[in-house]
Amino acid sequence: MKIAFEGHACFQLTGADGFTILLDPYISGNAAAVKKTADFKPQLILVSHGHGDHLGDALEIAKASGATLAGAADLWPALPTAGLNTIGFNMGGSIYIGGAQIIMTAAWHGSNVNGAYAGLACGYIIQMEGKTIYFAGDTALFGDMSTVLGRYGIDYALLPIGDYYTMGPDDAVTAAHWLRAKNVIPMHYNTFPVIKQEVQAFKAALEAKTESRCLILQPGEEIEAV
Repeated sequence: MKIAFEGHACFQLTGADGFTILLDPYISGNAAAVKKTADFKPQLILVSHGHGDHLGDALEIAKASGATLAGAADLWPALPTAGLNTIGFNMGGSIYIGGAQIIMTAAWHGSNVNGAYAGLACGYIIQMEGKTIYFAGDTALFGDMSTVLGRYGIDYALLPIGDYYTMGPDDAVTAAHWLRAKNVIPMHYNTFPVIKQEVQAFKAALEAKTESRCLILQPGEEIEAV
């Protein structure tokens, strides 16, 4: 499985058989993105919440690619999804698609679409090809990272470090420790001035204080999950 970072909080997970999961596809308004919406042809799009820098181009990409949209049950009624394939599930629930199990987790954050209620923000545990990925979405640090999420044996934790809207670097270090994550990929930083962070300082702190390894990816860069 390959893990590709597409900028901000957008990732693609691609299995050996070509099955692709796209997460939070904020592309067209993202100055850090190196690809265009037409470059994405996933089979599944996961959305963590309705804010524009996460919902992003999900509807446009789904229409063009035929991908299934999955997210919180209360998100899709707030959006013009007629004609699209949607899955609306909820916290603690799971779906099985393309050989992957996807479990919806809590996230401490808001969610709306143009000011309208759009359910609760969430994260995802993705189990695929023998690896476990935790996509935190936008969240604050919360204790269930240790008592609930840490039991999954997380190989790669995709964690926000930007502060202001999400947890910052110090809390992300604590999150990695509580999650017992083997690897951490930082996200949701430097896209806007208010979330500017020194990612190398985060890497140094993470690797000094936890057993996690920090993998810093640039937009458009990918790694093989091992």
